[in-house]
Amino acid sequence: MKRERVMVPEAEFRSYYGRQILKSPTWKVPDVPAYLYLGGMAGVSAALAALADATGRPGLRRLGRVAAAGGASVSVVALVHDLGRPARFLNMLRVFKPTSPLSVGSWILAPFGTLAGAAAASELTGVAPRLGRLAGAGAGLLGPALTTYTAVLLTDTAVPAWHEVHRELPYVFAGSAMASGGGLGVLAGRVDDAAPARRVALAGAALELGGMAVLERRAGFVGSVYREGRAGRVLRAARAATAAGALGVAAGGLLRNRWLTAGGGLLLNAGSAALRYGIFAAGMASSRDPAHVVVPQRERVDTVDNDVLVNVSAHKQP
Repeated sequence: MKRERVMVPEAEFRSYYGRQILKSPTWKVPDVPAYLYLGGMAGVSAALAALADATGRPGLRRLGRVAAAGGASVSVVALVHDLGRPARFLNMLRVFKPTSPLSVGSWILAPFGTLAGAAAASELTGVAPRLGRLAGAGAGLLGPALTTYTAVLLTDTAVPAWHEVHRELPYVFAGSAMASGGGLGVLAGRVDDAAPARRVALAGAALELGGMAVLERRAGFVGSVYREGRAGRVLRAARAATAAGALGVAAGGLLRNRWLTAGGGLLLNAGSAALRYGIFAAGMASSRDPAHVVVPQRERVDTVDNDVLVNVSAHKQP
């Protein structure tokens, strides 16, 4: 049986005069990438500090509390600078909207920063240790939510490179946060005291690297923005830093070498920060390309139409 020859080539999508269809987010660099990285690092650091307090690891507790407070404070500064006026951040706290990731995130970040700051102040001054412990536990409970809500914030937009991976991006951000928070925690005290942080860092690095591989494969047509241009270069550097950092942390733990462990922890944080910037840059690039906006929409329409035809054919069968 002869196959029919296609006489007309498949058309390429082009917008009018090549103009941009979707308006790119007005978020600034480095404010938003720093906000994404610092929030994740702070959330995991607070959780590690709470666990360290419960298991008698004062060095890890102290570093975790200070890192959580510092990360949350700088994160808020970056967010306010991006918004332009502090009043805009305060206005988001006037109403709690469960359907708005930005509103939910603001209500996570504000109490987390307050509790983390109180725990760090108690740790550094020695004043009100019981209240400091309660504040640290509260920040530790809010920490996991802080690590992933920014991924939901990105995927809830119409930006193709973010929206198309709404199932995978929260896992990538969780792994990145674990790698950075754990990577910072390995700097605390003796190698034995930092053992929980080392395990968290290695698990986070594995989740980050594996999650990004799955994300790029499932991104479909828009996945090219994660491999090409500036975003692609940054994400390749992020993968290299995370892999090297994980090896350093693992080897440092086996050899009981603090310097090797510390170098690996710093590389994990560099990889996490680069990952957030790369994902941010990929989203911006996809919003500027009309094909990345329209082609995935057409693919979804074709999928729905095919499903409808299959269902109709099934109902017509005797």
